[in-house]
Amino acid sequence: MLEPGGTAAEVIDVPISALEHYSYCPRQCALIHVEQTFDENQFTIRGRIAHERVDSGEERTTRGVRALRGIPLWSEQYGLIGRADVVEFQAGRPVPVEYKVGKRVGAHAELQLCAQALCLEEMLGVPVAIGALYFRQERRRYDIAMDDSLRRRTVETLEAVRDQIRSQALPPAPADARCPNCSLFNACLPSVVARRAAHWRYQVDLFRAVPLPTGPGTGARDRDA
Repeated sequence: MLEPGGTAAEVIDVPISALEHYSYCPRQCALIHVEQTFDENQFTIRGRIAHERVDSGEERTTRGVRALRGIPLWSEQYGLIGRADVVEFQAGRPVPVEYKVGKRVGAHAELQLCAQALCLEEMLGVPVAIGALYFRQERRRYDIAMDDSLRRRTVETLEAVRDQIRSQALPPAPADARCPNCSLFNACLPSVVARRAAHWRYQVDLFRAVPLPTGPGTGARDRDA
């Protein structure tokens, strides 16, 4: 990669998980991947416990489908690094499977899954047409087509994350319905950050100089008299 002056630009590898973080909340992504801030709540603890078996590195074959767990992934073309929860081989074709603890909300996890597919295509030299998301709370598996639209959104999000890491920028807090369940709530302080302008005005008012009263009886000579 070359910058305008012809000098080589630093290639920034983006963690695959960052795509889901950015899609859900750019500020959350920056706190984790720029400021290296991480905290746990009931949701992250449940997720970590649920992934202990998934990431065990075991290999299983069920009903003719071979499944590998905890597979390291990377892509030199896209500058991606990460890990797949499970990669199934269905009729010899790789199918990434991502496990989630909660229920399906939006399409955030689809970007993470597609990034895994892009890595597998480069690593194995075969097309990946489909992936799967399994949501434990629903006990339901969703098959996700790796179509052109999803691939385009994935690459666009990837570049947005890379720009964020390069700039070291911390976006403003959304301070909306997403915040109460976020494990970084205490580190983010969304209600405080979102009202930063108002708090700044309060500080300015607090230290604003108050003009001295004028007129007869208010001057220093009058006080000394």
